[in-house]
Amino acid sequence: MALAKLRGRTVGLLLGAAAVAGLFLFVAMRSGPLAPVAVTVARVEARSVTPSLFGVGLVEGRYVYKVGPTIASRVLRVDVNVGDRVRAGQSLGEMDPVDLDHRVASAEAALRRAEASLGEAQARLNHAQIQATRYKKSFDAHATSEELLATKQNDLRVAEAAFAGARQERERVGADRSSLVALRDSLRLVAPVDGLVTQRLAEPGTTIVAGQSVVELVDPRHLWVNTRFDQGKAGGLAPGLKAEIVLRSNGETKIPGQVVRVEPLADSVTEEALAKIAFSDAPADMPPLGELAEITIALKPLPAAPVVSNAAIRRYESRRGVWKIVGESLVFAPARFGASDLDGATQVLDGVAAGDQVVVHSARDLTPKTRLRVVDAIGAAGR
Repeated sequence: MALAKLRGRTVGLLLGAAAVAGLFLFVAMRSGPLAPVAVTVARVEARSVTPSLFGVGLVEGRYVYKVGPTIASRVLRVDVNVGDRVRAGQSLGEMDPVDLDHRVASAEAALRRAEASLGEAQARLNHAQIQATRYKKSFDAHATSEELLATKQNDLRVAEAAFAGARQERERVGADRSSLVALRDSLRLVAPVDGLVTQRLAEPGTTIVAGQSVVELVDPRHLWVNTRFDQGKAGGLAPGLKAEIVLRSNGETKIPGQVVRVEPLADSVTEEALAKIAFSDAPADMPPLGELAEITIALKPLPAAPVVSNAAIRRYESRRGVWKIVGESLVFAPARFGASDLDGATQVLDGVAAGDQVVVHSARDLTPKTRLRVVDAIGAAGR
């Protein structure tokens, strides 16, 4: 009797253990590590891709004017402030002329003396010419001697030399005065164009060396964005391409622009290509210089080819490719990829054909032995 009870308990324990093992296996196969992986799939299509470039840059003035003296001097006054709009020829300030005004006045007095000397030399030359002519006629009429004629002709040559010397002196003094006047005028700082003052770099009393700027201004009608693009995606970037500019201060507005220059020197440290993107029309409200802007450039459309989402591109055993569903099997297909657009559509150069079914998203990493469960979205697999 006791033996029968013991056998019954053993059978019961074995049946219970089998039920628990079965339940565990069921759970493992449905929701554990052995459960099918939820994936989304898509059919490969053959279509054209329009590659686009995206970059970030800074708003800059295309033409920047740095106004300052051409000689070392001290700032006498500055007539404008940052943010002022100025007209071409408007006074921006003045450097201290020190003794230049007196030197100009002295040069003008010397010029007047030189002009008086030139007038005197001209009068003497005229008199000598008259005398030489009169004595030549008298000599021809045998009314005077040859010695007197020679004397008058010599006086004429002396007067001509004196006149030439006086004229050269007048030119020299005039040139000295002109250089002093030009030097004095250079101390008056004027706006070269209509523009906006962006920097006031010196205050009255500051000593400035030759070439140093006192005021900096830009032409607000000509702005561009100094933009950086990933070198790996910058193929096809060229002047003339249309662009869209989105300023950080107004992220909802797309401003038309155009590539005006691709810099011949790229940044080797950040591996970026540099380009200048100009506004097609000057913004009604000038953005602050240095403001960040996002640039999108549409390149030329490419010929039709198989296209997959960049989310489908995976790396398996150090190779890039996609996971294809062939019948009931999961196969990794190594592939080469070409250009892509900003929506993530990437051309496949080889390894995938139009009509193939590929995995786009998966709940976890895949292997050729992974069991799949196709869902509309990965989030739906957990519900």
